[in-house]
Amino acid sequence: MSVKTILVAHRSAAVRDRFAAACADAHHEFVMAATAPAARQAAADTIRPVHLTLLDLGLAEDNDGIALVKALDHGPDGRPRPVVVFAGSVQSAGDIQALAAARIAGYVNEFTTTSQILPALAPHLFPDSFNRRTTARRPLEMPIAMRAGDAVAGAVTVNVGRGGLAIRTMQPIAVATVVDLTFRLPGTVEDVHVTGRVAWADRTLMVGVQFEALPDSADRAIGALTE
Repeated sequence: MSVKTILVAHRSAAVRDRFAAACADAHHEFVMAATAPAARQAAADTIRPVHLTLLDLGLAEDNDGIALVKALDHGPDGRPRPVVVFAGSVQSAGDIQALAAARIAGYVNEFTTTSQILPALAPHLFPDSFNRRTTARRPLEMPIAMRAGDAVAGAVTVNVGRGGLAIRTMQPIAVATVVDLTFRLPGTVEDVHVTGRVAWADRTLMVGVQFEALPDSADRAIGALTE
């Protein structure tokens, strides 16, 4: 596995330290930034080029998070570089639409456990190792409640699209199982409740769920994330 350098730009020292620890555990390099100028300086470093930026929109001067994204989404050589936004820093549905237009790589939950950080970032660090779909999917790590029969469990999403989502679970779930899902998209204030069916499952306890009926409001919100 090649070593990557990850820029962790967040106001909270605790968040920076936790994500940096996860990078170090996986033998990746990291650089931390607590301000927008520090983030821009790290992104411009040609000695230790950044491969992936994790960004807290709250660092932006004048609340212009999009401008900060655009300042960080390419390297000194002009090549595009993925920016993943901390989901808790998204303030509104309007932000989601603007970030989609800015073509951010996805979202990550700043409160995720250390052990789950690198699995959430892997699709951004090694995109060629992950399957591409004909329907648009947006990498998105967020908590989700899942009911299968009488059993209710918490899980974490890997990506989401209008047709369904991928989830990392704690227990195996059989293909064709009907599940009820509850989750809240970044920048929204209402929970999404949707029924789906497990379309695939693998040995890593990751499952793909195909939505059976998606409410119009959720369809629009997911569309804003992915299109």
